[in-house]
Amino acid sequence: MDLTIVGCSGSFPGPDSAASCYLVVADGFRLLLDLGSGALGSLQNHADLTGIDAVCLSHLHADHCLDMCGYNVVRTYHPSGPLPRIPVYGPAGTAARLDRAAGSDTGHSIDGAFDFVTLEPGKIDIGPLAVTAVRMNHPVETFGFRLEHAGRVIAYSADTGPTEQLTALAAGADVLLCEASFVDGPGLPPDLHLTGGQAAGYAARAGVGRLVLTHLVPWNSKDRALDEASAVFGGDLCLAAPGMVV
Repeated sequence: MDLTIVGCSGSFPGPDSAASCYLVVADGFRLLLDLGSGALGSLQNHADLTGIDAVCLSHLHADHCLDMCGYNVVRTYHPSGPLPRIPVYGPAGTAARLDRAAGSDTGHSIDGAFDFVTLEPGKIDIGPLAVTAVRMNHPVETFGFRLEHAGRVIAYSADTGPTEQLTALAAGADVLLCEASFVDGPGLPPDLHLTGGQAAGYAARAGVGRLVLTHLVPWNSKDRALDEASAVFGGDLCLAAPGMVV
């Protein structure tokens, strides 16, 4: 599997990165994990927009799903004609949420471009990938994903506050792509996001091969997030960056 970081900015696009979006390619099958604010533009640097085979949306906050509205335009009004519907896996209510955001008064419902599938905890085959969805600790229904193919494992935390579900999701993974929205300090909102140190703690307990910190909020110091994580996790560790391929 190849994992390309399309966007890794947390909560809103930053000056150097779109919001959350990750491209996973396995045996030529192209799966998007999230398509957040600003990511559709960046995605065009890494993939033909007509060649995406499926999308998994972890949750319905704008920084993880809103560019699906623009992608709807691409697939509905492409010069070659409407593109075939592709599956979009997301929490309950995904189609209605995106239809409102896209402007359903256009007369073209968003489900004309996408075949929406409601996620539930458990395993599902998406192309050649065996995907396990697990609920995370976030104010709205949010799923983390474990992707397995050809003996390799990628785990993606999505957005989450502290939860031991993440340890199970990432157990033995080759790569844990984990959010690190917060830097350590007093008064952090509970059950919302992780610090770099907390992300590293889950990586250590899960025994992952490599930890990639993502969902990096522009007003926080990336170096501080990395320092907090390196104090806890002694394995392969790095910050996500647009264009990085793992």
